[in-house]
Amino acid sequence: MPDRSHPPLIHNIGQLILPLPELIHLDNGIPVYVTNMGTQDVIRLEIVYRAGRPFEQKQLASRATAAMLKEGTRQHDAAAIAETIDFYGASLSQPFNLDTGNLVLYSLSRHFESVLPLFTEMLDSPVFPEDELRAFVKRNKKSLKTDLAKTDVVAYRTVTEKVFGEDHPYGYNSTLETYEELGREDLVAHFERCYGIDNCTVFLSGRITDSVIRALNAQIGQLERTGRPESCSMAVHAPARGYNYIPHPDSVQTAIRIGRRVFSRHHPDYPAFFVLNTILGGYFGSRLMTNIREDKGYTYNIYSSLDVMRNDGAFYIGTEVGNEFVEDTLHQIRLELKSLIEHPVEEEELTMVRNYLMGNFLSMLDGPFNVGEVVRTMVGDDLPFSFFSTLVESVNTVEAETLQRLAVEYLQPEEQWEVIVGTRQGS
Repeated sequence: MPDRSHPPLIHNIGQLILPLPELIHLDNGIPVYVTNMGTQDVIRLEIVYRAGRPFEQKQLASRATAAMLKEGTRQHDAAAIAETIDFYGASLSQPFNLDTGNLVLYSLSRHFESVLPLFTEMLDSPVFPEDELRAFVKRNKKSLKTDLAKTDVVAYRTVTEKVFGEDHPYGYNSTLETYEELGREDLVAHFERCYGIDNCTVFLSGRITDSVIRALNAQIGQLERTGRPESCSMAVHAPARGYNYIPHPDSVQTAIRIGRRVFSRHHPDYPAFFVLNTILGGYFGSRLMTNIREDKGYTYNIYSSLDVMRNDGAFYIGTEVGNEFVEDTLHQIRLELKSLIEHPVEEEELTMVRNYLMGNFLSMLDGPFNVGEVVRTMVGDDLPFSFFSTLVESVNTVEAETLQRLAVEYLQPEEQWEVIVGTRQGS
């Protein structure tokens, strides 16, 4: 019987290696990254088009086009598609991504060849029915109205708009008007421009057999449409810092967002800043959590986040606090930023964060679908597969002096955007 009076020994996680996928090409040239792992007879198929916001000619066209792929083809209407997918115990989803248009299929291996033709049909001949588009617009307008009553949503929308600019692909916000202005012709045009065989990549994970590859080639490998559109300008024309207060008279809490533009994963500072963000507010034991939740009791949740896109990135701190705690919360956040600027992180804290992140990396390699998602991220961001090992190595070896240097460069309180949404204006 185990002795439960003593905790189990802690073992350091050793070197982590990303299993490399096999790269094959279908008859029409589409690259397929195959992660052949696992013991369950389940397959995950994801096709990714460079068809996100940077490629739009009409705001929201990318999101609407991806969402409407399963709402009807020349051969099947939305109800028939849903019924067929449900009959075979499969599932379809469109993961939200600012840079790409994605369609994901999960299927039992024994039914993969039965659902794959329908999946291919959605990529080849969607019709974007007018009635389904109006239903999509109606649903999203209703959801947007609900969201705009939430201080945290308004604060997030505002800080991203301020960081990148209100017309930037990463900065603009949906409105009731932009939804209403969407027309079927906008979706058709975006689809014709962006959803081509020379503008996409396929990611296949699970127990992958030769018959699965043959089926994939017989369907997706026979698509013919080409595209490859040019992206719009990604230049940022926005002030680097500022303050924005938005009254929200009926709210019982005030939302706070503090942030700035940073960089993509290609930037040399990304690995170390990834660690710095975790120390500040990236996990439950972070400094912001310890101070503002645990010690002060001002909030249930406070965090810092590093949002990384293909071409850029943003760092921000977020929380919702009682209206009476706004001023001191802002003060405490600034104190935590200044502490990282003025004092190197102690080794004990750095070791704890390293162990936490290594555990996260380990979970990212747990199973074929998780590995497949890491592979998709590396390919989608034009990173070498060795980047995963580089990130792991950086976490294990980054020094306190490096973290302090990055804090000096990126965490100066006066160089952040501050967005306050609630009933009381912060100081």
